[in-house]
Amino acid sequence: MEQQVLDLLVATLDPSGPIRNDAERHLEQLYTNEAFPISLVSIASHEEVSLQHRQAALLSLKKLVLKTWSPSLEEYEGPSTLSDATKEQVRQSVLSIATAKKEERKIVAAASYVVSKIASADFPEQWPTLLPTLLNLVNQADATQIHGVLVVLGNLVEDGFDEEQFSGSAVDLVKCIYNVAVDGEKKWTTRALAVSIFRACFDTMELVYQSHKASVKQFMQEASDAWSPFFLEVLKMPLPYMPSEQEENQGSPGGPNVMNWRGVIALKTQVVKALEKIHTMFPHLLAARTLELFSTIWESLQAHLGPYHTLYTGDEQRQGRMEDADRLPYTLDFLAIEELDYIQTLLNTTTIKRELDAQLTPESMASGNVTWITQILAVAVGYSQILTEDAELWELDVNIFLSEETSETANYSARNACGNLVAKLCSYNWPVLESLLSLSKAIYDDRSSNYKAKEAALYVVKQVLDEVGSYDGTIAPEVANAYLDFARIAMQDNENELLRARGFIVAGALITTSGEALRGLAPEFAIQSLKAVEIDGSEVVKVSCLRVLQGYLKILPPTRAQEFQVQTVAAVSSFLSSHDLSEVGDSEDVLDTLVETLRDAIMTDPTLCLDNSALDVLFTMASYGARSWQTTMLVNETFESVTSTMASQGPEAYARLCAKVLPSLTGALDVGDMTQENSLSDMAVALLSTLAEYGSEPLPQGFVATLLPKLYRLIFLDLEFSVHQAATITIKYILVHDAAQLFAWRDPETGKEGLEIVLLIIDRLLGPNVDDSSAAEVGGLAVELVEKAGAEKLGPYLMQLLQIVAIRLSTAERTNFIQNLVLVFARLSLTNAKDVLDFLAQVQVEGANGGTGLEVVMRKWLENSVNFSGYDDIRQNVIALTNIYKLHDERLAGIQTKGDLLVQNTTRIKTRSQAKKEPDQFSIIPVPLKLTKVLIQELALPSPLTPGLAGGLNKNTKEGSPSDDEDDEWEDEPAVLDLGAPSTRQELMGYMDESRWSTRQTDDETQKYLIDFFNNVSNEPGFQELYHSLSDEEREKLHKMNESNGLVPVQ
Repeated sequence: MEQQVLDLLVATLDPSGPIRNDAERHLEQLYTNEAFPISLVSIASHEEVSLQHRQAALLSLKKLVLKTWSPSLEEYEGPSTLSDATKEQVRQSVLSIATAKKEERKIVAAASYVVSKIASADFPEQWPTLLPTLLNLVNQADATQIHGVLVVLGNLVEDGFDEEQFSGSAVDLVKCIYNVAVDGEKKWTTRALAVSIFRACFDTMELVYQSHKASVKQFMQEASDAWSPFFLEVLKMPLPYMPSEQEENQGSPGGPNVMNWRGVIALKTQVVKALEKIHTMFPHLLAARTLELFSTIWESLQAHLGPYHTLYTGDEQRQGRMEDADRLPYTLDFLAIEELDYIQTLLNTTTIKRELDAQLTPESMASGNVTWITQILAVAVGYSQILTEDAELWELDVNIFLSEETSETANYSARNACGNLVAKLCSYNWPVLESLLSLSKAIYDDRSSNYKAKEAALYVVKQVLDEVGSYDGTIAPEVANAYLDFARIAMQDNENELLRARGFIVAGALITTSGEALRGLAPEFAIQSLKAVEIDGSEVVKVSCLRVLQGYLKILPPTRAQEFQVQTVAAVSSFLSSHDLSEVGDSEDVLDTLVETLRDAIMTDPTLCLDNSALDVLFTMASYGARSWQTTMLVNETFESVTSTMASQGPEAYARLCAKVLPSLTGALDVGDMTQENSLSDMAVALLSTLAEYGSEPLPQGFVATLLPKLYRLIFLDLEFSVHQAATITIKYILVHDAAQLFAWRDPETGKEGLEIVLLIIDRLLGPNVDDSSAAEVGGLAVELVEKAGAEKLGPYLMQLLQIVAIRLSTAERTNFIQNLVLVFARLSLTNAKDVLDFLAQVQVEGANGGTGLEVVMRKWLENSVNFSGYDDIRQNVIALTNIYKLHDERLAGIQTKGDLLVQNTTRIKTRSQAKKEPDQFSIIPVPLKLTKVLIQELALPSPLTPGLAGGLNKNTKEGSPSDDEDDEWEDEPAVLDLGAPSTRQELMGYMDESRWSTRQTDDETQKYLIDFFNNVSNEPGFQELYHSLSDEEREKLHKMNESNGLVPVQ
């Protein structure tokens, strides 16, 4: 069988899709064969088999384990047919592969992952010898074998142990890896791997802490006392000899110099990451060593700055951001990032803040001596220098520059870390700008300073200005003017475009954040920015200036801002005309910057854009950015502002807007249709829906004739659901604002009247061939048509229309679509609830969800009602349901629907596959009771935004936090939220409890209506019967409602 399995594994790597799929299907069919996993393990262990086929064997074994090994595994599908003997053989064999001597690292990693998954199901009951075996191997293994053992241990800690298993093994495990970490005879990377495992222990240890506080505190204190001296020793170690570029390029793993350099950096990096983890989760453990850690990390950062510049900001351009096969970072840039982040964490501690405050005395500031804050800023400026690799990339692709500038990149660098560090300094009201001024002056006065040092100084200034601006801080005029001088020097530097661009950026930030001190200079600098867009040869400078203009436009006096609107529009248009627009469309950050600048120019006075090319330029950019969600949002936002402004000025202004934009928008619909460019149609019809939403009453003549034929065609084409939704909304607003024009219009090509065309559109959207998403807005259109046309115009079509809505509702699944259809009946029930019920009782709905229309609609309505959104819709829904309740229609009592969720008595997490096999179960109750429950649920509960609940949450948080009676030890808050920590994930999941955090609430008017309703019906005999069938929570809610409103309690 082994050869058969190997042949199938080979086929899974075939470039042909059908061959691969067939092979994978055959492998899955072997899952129930006892010999299959044994064959996979055998293939994986044979050194004669090629590496990729051995990996494929372990991958297939992993899939088998996840799907069939044990029901406790999340991805388990079953059935579990392997015998205990086979499982035992697999366990021992795969562990042997993972811990073998002289084994390939990729095989070790793959095998260890399988071991960890088996262990998560079998350890310790079915595999009691696993951990003792591994710990024993650590003490006996040679340099090669210990790597595999540590990889297995690491995977066990991260994925294999639950809280109970870990707590029983933690002492032996931590002691074992400690011995490896401190063993100077071991390889640097082996020791680094041991430290990374120790760090991983904290995630599980934090969960254990919740139920075993005292024992965990004692254990962690002992562990910290043992590890901390070792950590400090590693941090104080100098970097070894830095290998030459030639030595590093000799290939993996490199010579002794390379291995020594990378190994020390890997170990240092893991130590800093471990300290960061401890400080984040258990800050009191390091309280006694905080000052020593701060000074040690600080000295390390200073010592590493020189090598950092040599490697990354000079001419060598060494490769950074490198990790080994075990995901251990080993390049100096990674270490610098970790150290900078840890300094920020330490700055957040009370101990460090108190010490630094004590040193930052007025006397030391007045004496002119170099203070610690100046030293920190000097290091921040040093690590903020542009990397040589980045400089080349930015000059080649301005889009990359913009993504870095707007912090919309995943490439977190030392430069980003420095920005966060200076922001932290600003948050304590320390004299950051004043201290940075002397440093900047020294850099700019030094003739030997290169452009990167000058640019870095201004970069740090910009980060400080952003932070000061975020809390409306003040900047002394003399300080602002001094920095503006440096920005002017940079703006005039003809040798380097990145420094020049930084000058324009900082000048803009200074003028817009310094209050009145520099505001009068805005026109002057805006003109310089516009001039640079026109004549500067650098793309980086042009785009930076266009971005800076956004700030100037917001602070210019109204008269000057209107003047600059025309100039800014011309600048954007000129930039576009000098570029291949298809390339600009592919550069989303550039395009978004252009749209944002144009938006701010237009918003200085939206009425002026009818007399210049602003909207034409906007639509041009929209057509090339239609595929980008961000660009589309910016264009829609800009156009909505223009439309609402023009509409507020009356029908004549709105008609002028329509005359200007309709040709472009309808033309875009035609182009999108002809080229199958759905995104272009999507953009155009979304803008049309905005135009229609703010329409005048009546609409301009010809509005319907221009739009309705095109919208009709779009809805009958197979396009994106968003196109159909926006087209439906547009027609709905045409009915809202000018139904008469629509009803009076007749299509010259087909002779059909507007009413008939709308009916055809509704019929199309409610048909079985249109999905829920595409038809999501049809309910709003239908109800608007019914209300505007009435029974007189609709005649027999009225009943047919409502019948189609009821039938479509029976198969609707998406909540928003259900809401949209239900509201057709809800709106009609506001005035004619009995007629609605009578009509629905006569309708028959076929299919699995069939029955009378009354049964179908009421079930869907009540089962989804509490998920409806929107104040107006919720209010109408509530009033409609109360009107139906007041009818006391006996037909409703005979309809059964879903009641409360039947909660299973289990703590097991239900996976998606298990949820499909075992769907939630509900009680079955009559409609009147369900209707009452829904209305009670609509009664507002205290929100987390209200003082009452906020106080309760704060109290609960305090009582349940690790700081019980330990305020002195737990006073230091982590600088950042660790989203990877299990406790954080648990807390975030807890916030999903709707009873605590749901912000879905009705408005005050609806609440008053509900209170009055329950007060009026509370003494009715029928309500008393329903009351006793309510849950305790629902009855309690009614009592609280009565108490808070001074009403008679419900009995």
